[in-house]
Amino acid sequence: MISASAHSDTAAVRQGEELNAAILGEYLRGKVEGITHPISIEQFPGGHSNLTYLLQSGDKEFVLRRGPLGPVAPKAHDMSREFHVLQAIHPHFPEAPDVYHLCEDVSVIGSVFYLMERRRGSILRERIPPEIEAIRNHAQIVSEAFIDCLARLHAIDIVATSLISLGKPEGFLERQVRGWGERWRRAQIEEEPEMDRVIAWLTTRMPKSTASTIVHNDYKLDNVMFRNGSAEKIEAVLDWEMSAIGDPLVDVGLTLCYWCWLSASELRAAALPAFTAGPGWYDRSRFLERYAARTGRDISQSAYYEVLGIFKLAVVLQQIFYRYHRGQTSDCRFRDFDKRVHGLIRLAASLLEKQG
Repeated sequence: MISASAHSDTAAVRQGEELNAAILGEYLRGKVEGITHPISIEQFPGGHSNLTYLLQSGDKEFVLRRGPLGPVAPKAHDMSREFHVLQAIHPHFPEAPDVYHLCEDVSVIGSVFYLMERRRGSILRERIPPEIEAIRNHAQIVSEAFIDCLARLHAIDIVATSLISLGKPEGFLERQVRGWGERWRRAQIEEEPEMDRVIAWLTTRMPKSTASTIVHNDYKLDNVMFRNGSAEKIEAVLDWEMSAIGDPLVDVGLTLCYWCWLSASELRAAALPAFTAGPGWYDRSRFLERYAARTGRDISQSAYYEVLGIFKLAVVLQQIFYRYHRGQTSDCRFRDFDKRVHGLIRLAASLLEKQG
């Protein structure tokens, strides 16, 4: 059963992305506590890669995550890894949702998937939700809560909690640049000399990494859920697929890419929401100052990490456009992603010139 949504954050499942509710429900009964009735399925329409669904069984709700349809890049969209990451991090960082079940039998729905808890709250995407906009000084409050949440994540002792086992901190930054460069080449459709220059700059200008922490690797406003009626309480941090153990400034750089360059025409072409460039929101310098004050970390090399963040975002969008270009997905949201990629490459290249 696939139903139209009664919830503001879900919708009917997109054509071609349906799940067989009867088969799925039969598989889950007896494996997940609370699934005793036939299930209904809706879809969370946000996101551009992994598919996320709301399952309902009686009065119980669960979230199902699976990878995208069609071929994907090697090691990308690893739902098994994301499940184990959340399972390990949740006890130490409650903003990470709890997980209930991992299914690696692809015959059930056609891919590996897992179930996690359903969290409720407000997410800031294309616009600010009315319940947050009504709060006085909401821009400042959200800015501070968002930065402080990232600082809390980076404060977790990865050795004492044994979370260091989730990754290999040695050589993390080198692997980031090399790995994302390889992803770019696999998804490349035409020559991009400016991108070649960006990759060369990132390789030769690499700073010495700070002490390793958990790295979310996609920390942005629309991956953060605020508690209902609050601009300062974060209910959940979502989308842990790319999380790692390594240099925390990688998170800061990518976050600034989404957050602080939104007034740049290149990022407007990338269709990122621009409300954080408005009155009351923390600007780039205040963002970095608060993060440094909360963590005690040296941010003098932040420009390098910002270029790295823009580069990674360009590669992500290129991978999505490549799948669309090859006919591996028909989602019309992706048809102009090549223009967004070109805009991001131009922005990264322009920042190189400022660095000399």
